[in-house]
Amino acid sequence: MGLMKGKYEVNQYIGAPLETDDSGHYKIKYDENGHFKLHSWRTGKHTKGKFKKLGQIFMTENNMMVVIVKAIPVAFKDRHTFTPLQRFTTEFVSDSVLNEAQSELKDTKTA
Repeated sequence: MGLMKGKYEVNQYIGAPLETDDSGHYKIKYDENGHFKLHSWRTGKHTKGKFKKLGQIFMTENNMMVVIVKAIPVAFKDRHTFTPLQRFTTEFVSDSVLNEAQSELKDTKTA
């Protein structure tokens, strides 16, 4: 019967990697070809902080900063498909950065 106790709400967060410019503003991190890819993470059992809204920044377990462009509920049993994130920050990117990151959603089919 103790199985339910360990359950927690899991969401998949599709996000784009970030870096900061010289003024400390967040911007999307492009690769050497001038592209960026969206990747998926999920809430983990030890994830700190709370998801508030799109445009929020979280830290991955490798301490990469990622902006959330989409949040999708995940069935608890399917959670291992995705890498857990480390913690949500209380920071958000500007609307223009969020829009830029979300433009990639239309082009890619994310499973």
